[in-house]
Amino acid sequence: MAFPKRRNLQEQKRQKLVIVGSKNPVKIKSTENAFSTLFDESFIVQGLNVDSEVSPQPKGDVETYTGAYNRAFASKNAFPEADFWVGIEGGVDNVGEQMVSFAWMVVLNNETTIGKAKTATFFLPEALNKMVSEGMELGEADDKLFNRTNSKESGGAVGILTNGVISRSDYYQQALSLALIPFLQKEHY
Repeated sequence: MAFPKRRNLQEQKRQKLVIVGSKNPVKIKSTENAFSTLFDESFIVQGLNVDSEVSPQPKGDVETYTGAYNRAFASKNAFPEADFWVGIEGGVDNVGEQMVSFAWMVVLNNETTIGKAKTATFFLPEALNKMVSEGMELGEADDKLFNRTNSKESGGAVGILTNGVISRSDYYQQALSLALIPFLQKEHY
């Protein structure tokens, strides 16, 4: 006589869907890592190509944040049945004669909560500063200066400049974890 299989309680829980407003594998991986580290739930994380509606290389906090928000909002409009939508946008800014790199994270849910955070900033070498100032995207400038191919979908500038000690995924994951605070501490937000 065969006995019916018991359903695993984990299998009975619905996996939550997270849409990332980019197909960049670094952005998808950092989102997977942040959600799975902070929540005792199961998530499916998918990337979606959406327009940031900002310049290819955003400059300053306002434009970079706007790009991240636009990615999250466009993802929500394109795939409203998800549970969370994430926008990640890398940017640069000038500090005097030097240039810094950073990224903004925006997380939306199907309520009214919004999570926002910014990565740490780091100064770029003068050669990258010059190329980006002349109109090149940072990822393209990284590839040219360091003889790489599509570095923005792997280590990025932070990975190259730290000799791989800080990966772009880890760099983004910390800020994504901070952007998830309002979802972890709902009673305070």
